[in-house]
Amino acid sequence: MSWIILFLAGLFEIAWAVGLKYTEGFTRLAPSGLTIAAMAISVGLLGLAMKSLPLGTAYAIWTGIGAVGTVIAGIILFGESASLFRLGSVLLIFAGIIGLKLSH
Repeated sequence: MSWIILFLAGLFEIAWAVGLKYTEGFTRLAPSGLTIAAMAISVGLLGLAMKSLPLGTAYAIWTGIGAVGTVIAGIILFGESASLFRLGSVLLIFAGIIGLKLSH
């Protein structure tokens, strides 16, 4: 169950990272509120997952999910670069996430 909770925490990390773009420096009320809520949920779920997962593993996977997901969201939502080098770098992060999961 902790792995599912950690995965959900990572998804909420993606949500708040993308949400930051829409807050326009926290000057827009609704996006700011949703972003702050996603931050709280993400960190709260991470804390729950850490009850039974090692700190380093949980934190690295949480940030990895957030990093990979945010890059993909940036490409899809904001037309950011999808260069081969960039995608290869994201693939390396993803491989690290899988490696950490398998080594647990």
